[in-house]
Amino acid sequence: MPRFLTMIRIDEQNQPAEAFPADFEQRMGALLEEITKAGVMLDTAGLLPTSESTRLSWSGGKISYTDGPFTETKEVVGGYSLTQCKDKAEAVEWTKRFLEIHPAHWNVSAEVREIQEM
Repeated sequence: MPRFLTMIRIDEQNQPAEAFPADFEQRMGALLEEITKAGVMLDTAGLLPTSESTRLSWSGGKISYTDGPFTETKEVVGGYSLTQCKDKAEAVEWTKRFLEIHPAHWNVSAEVREIQEM
C-alpha cells in the first residue's frame, strides 16, 4: 500500500494573533484518533518555527549554512504527516478533513506527495 508525505504549509509572517478556538484541540484529537484507528496514520507532528532551524545548501562542492528565520520565504512547512493509504484520493480526503478543522479565516495549505518506494 502506498505511503504519502503530507506537508502542512503556513505563513509564519501572518499567522492569526488569536489563540486556537476552544474546541480546536478536541476536534483535532478526534480526527487523529480516527485516522490512527483506521490504520492510516504512521506519524505526524508540528514543527518548531524556522527561527529555530538551519538550512543547509550544497553548491559548487561546498556546504553553506543559514540559520532561520527565513524572512525571504513566505510559506514554510509547519507540520507533516506520514500516512499509508490505498491511493492518493484517500490521502487527499484525510488531508481535506484535517484542513477543514481549522478556522475559516486561517490560511493553511497542504501538499500531498506519494513516497517513491525503493
